Amino acid sequence: SVLRNGIEIFPPMLEAIRQARFSVDFLTFVYWKGEIARQFADALTERASAGVRVRVILDAIGAVKMSTTLIERMRAAGVDVVWFRPPARWKLWELDNRTHRKVLVCDGRIAFTGGVGIAEEWEGDARNPDEWRDTHFQVEGPAVHGLQAAFLDNWVEAGQSVQDDVAQLAHAEALKPVGKSQVQVVKTTAAANWSPIATLFHVLLILARHKVRITTAYFVPNAAMVQLLKETVQRGVDVQILVPGPHHNHRMAQLAQEDEYAPLIQAGVRMWAYQPSMLHAKAVTVDDTVACVGSANFDQRSMSKDDELALVILDEVVLSELDRHFDEDRSHAMEMRAEDYRQRGLFRRAKATVAGLFRNQT
Repeated sequence: SVLRNGIEIFPPMLEAIRQARFSVDFLTFVYWKGEIARQFADALTERASAGVRVRVILDAIGAVKMSTTLIERMRAAGVDVVWFRPPARWKLWELDNRTHRKVLVCDGRIAFTGGVGIAEEWEGDARNPDEWRDTHFQVEGPAVHGLQAAFLDNWVEAGQSVQDDVAQLAHAEALKPVGKSQVQVVKTTAAANWSPIATLFHVLLILARHKVRITTAYFVPNAAMVQLLKETVQRGVDVQILVPGPHHNHRMAQLAQEDEYAPLIQAGVRMWAYQPSMLHAKAVTVDDTVACVGSANFDQRSMSKDDELALVILDEVVLSELDRHFDEDRSHAMEMRAEDYRQRGLFRRAKATVAGLFRNQT
């Protein structure tokens, strides 16, 4: 099921937690502040108090703004809260490799993943700059095992045991298919060259024959990916990219790619900047046939530095819904023109040049 914006995303996630009878596994990069942060803490605390096994993984950098009061309350109720890669002076290299995955699995049978973080920025329906635009997915059936594996992958790296999980899986019944979607779960970690996510994006572009639509919060492809986008257009494929506009939350990431905008647009790539609020969704659709969705952006961090999670989906209904959302978002976006970036002022060009020095970090 495709869930759009906090108004659709948070209610089923909270309901799944509240209905859990045996286990809740929750992994997130962002856990900040706001009413929704309290609601999730309340739901997790209540389930742990009721005897449900509740495990939470928080990225030590992404969730640094989370209230310590909420953490203490959850732990007091029995929630097992762990930090992923907390800063250590002698492991400075780990600061650059985070878990950007977002996973919620309840009772091993219903799961959620996508782009949403737990913070007031995601509440609402993208009606104004204070309400971010995002997409999340509810999953049932065999693919839930893949999402559970992504959680356990980070759980083990955080130094926790999976002995009980192994014992339970040995006696668990296989999840039966639900619905008609064919789903492959792709999880990836930091890579010296290209990660499985980067390879997946590469393959999708090569296989495209008619149309590619990319929605991404952070668009900072490397030189090879820029060239591949140009070659895809040259084959006659209609390549459309939707990125954040004036309400971008990371101006450095936005500036880092501006030098590439004009060449891409001149090559035939069509690009739009979303206007109402910060666009945080991540989705790639190809030829009305396959969708790649999840936590990964079209940037260097997702392709080489962070732990990410993607769903590759074959389902005409899901593809149709994602395409409809793209059309609706595009109606609230401004098409970008090559001349706008060729005619930038000297100061803006200088800022883009400086930002470009850090493009591998964005």
